[in-house]
Amino acid sequence: MPPVRPGPVIGLFVQFAMLALLSAAVGLGHAGWAAGICYAVGLCVLLTRAMHTAGLVAFGPADVVTLTRAALAGGVTALTAASFTGDIRVLVLVGITVVALVLDAVDGKVARRTGTATEFGARFDMEVDAFLILVLSCYVAPSVGWWVAAIGAMRYAWVVATWVLPWLRGQLFPRYWRKVVAAIQGIVLVTAAADVLPRPITLIALAGALALLTESFGRDVVYLWRRRTATAAAARRALQRAGAGVDVAGTAEGAEALVK
Repeated sequence: MPPVRPGPVIGLFVQFAMLALLSAAVGLGHAGWAAGICYAVGLCVLLTRAMHTAGLVAFGPADVVTLTRAALAGGVTALTAASFTGDIRVLVLVGITVVALVLDAVDGKVARRTGTATEFGARFDMEVDAFLILVLSCYVAPSVGWWVAAIGAMRYAWVVATWVLPWLRGQLFPRYWRKVVAAIQGIVLVTAAADVLPRPITLIALAGALALLTESFGRDVVYLWRRRTATAAAARRALQRAGAGVDVAGTAEGAEALVK
């Protein structure tokens, strides 16, 4: 019998409780409820699958914080969907988002202080960040232009690109700038959602955030591309040195194809 993983199920109930609270307080409508339910069920399924793959049965302390952030992101998702069919309380959406962004600085510290940092936890944290940015960009886009959706879509465009270009799956070096850029996206988007700045300044800030994100992803693409070609060249040189009666050129080309 497979082990019971209570964390995703608890998260499902927490999400439904948040949706019910939002519905009672500000109203969600059919669109908000539909988006919130789809998000809650999808999150439960994906978390269960990821924990199974990682061989985990229970959440660590930091994962609980991230799950809280995921539930808040679900609330933002429901409110965003509701905004497409009617008016919502923008202050509520902004408040929930701010709490989720602040907690983003907490789960990593909890993981390090408790010695419970895991690859699963890091991926969970990253995916919650990415989805929250996607939802925020979709909320802001109707009022400032759908080009803003590129901010939220870039992470998912990267994922799709890895299906076509396997070399993009290579190991990236740690870079603090990625975290800074990700934080800037959240701050700029939530400021745009709050609509507290003059429109020209908001547009400039959004364009700047998109430019920074493009630069960050672009730098990673260039790094992985250069690493790919260097790895292929090293494999070719090793095979040429080895020789030993094999078709060196053909084998080297095969090795390079594997790297690709």
